[in-house]
Amino acid sequence: MTEALPARSRLVAERLAEEGIDAQIVVLPDAASTAALAASALGVDVGAIANSLVFVGDEKPLLVMTSGAHRVDTVALAERLGMERIRRATPEEVRSATGQPIGGVAPTGHPAPVRTVVDEALAAHPVLWAAGGTPHTVFPLTFGELVGLTGGAVVRVD
Repeated sequence: MTEALPARSRLVAERLAEEGIDAQIVVLPDAASTAALAASALGVDVGAIANSLVFVGDEKPLLVMTSGAHRVDTVALAERLGMERIRRATPEEVRSATGQPIGGVAPTGHPAPVRTVVDEALAAHPVLWAAGGTPHTVFPLTFGELVGLTGGAVVRVD
C-alpha cells in the first residue's frame, strides 16, 4: 500500500524497509502535528510520541527526537552536546534540512543525514510513534529501532 502514501511518506517507508524495520505507515484522518494530537488520535500516552523537533546547533541542523511529554531545554542540551548555542529552526530551515514540513518531520527520509539526538526518556515505552513525513502520517517502532534508524546519540533533552 506504499503507493497510496504521500510522496514524503513513501520516502520514509522506503528508508524503513532498507533498515529492516517492519513498520506500517498509518494515514490519520486529521493532522497530528503536535504530540498531544498524535497521542489522542492513536489512543496512546503522549510520552510514547517520538516528537521530531528541528533545531540549529552551532549553525547546523539538529534533529531532536524527544518524548512528547518533554520540552527541550536548549541551554542544557547545548552544554551536553558541547555546542555554543541551540535555537529552534525556522520553517524554511526545517524544510531545507529534512524535506518535510513542521508537524510531519520523520526521523528518516531526509535529503541528507541530519545530526540526531534521541531523548533517553523514550526508552521507557515499548512502542513509540513517529511522524511519517507529513502531519497526517505516523508509524510505530521501538526505541532500539529509532536509535538505529537515526544513528542518534541517546541523551537527556529536558
